[in-house]
Amino acid sequence: FYDTSKQTLGALFIHFCNVFLSSHTEEDPCFLYLLNFILDTTLGMLLIWLGVKVVSRIVQRKKYKYLIFGEYG
Repeated sequence: FYDTSKQTLGALFIHFCNVFLSSHTEEDPCFLYLLNFILDTTLGMLLIWLGVKVVSRIVQRKKYKYLIFGEYG
């Protein structure tokens, strides 16, 4: 549930960003979608990776055993 809900919320956010941008600019909506997709799969993945690393270190230092990534009990 955690993984699929995260993917669903991310896809909805990108979709509404695309709809908003395409209605407020003169650009081709397909180009804006491609641009958002490329940014999401490059810069977005880098930010997610950095976020996971930071949170993992905090969890290790604070010894929160229920917040370890990939451990769902």
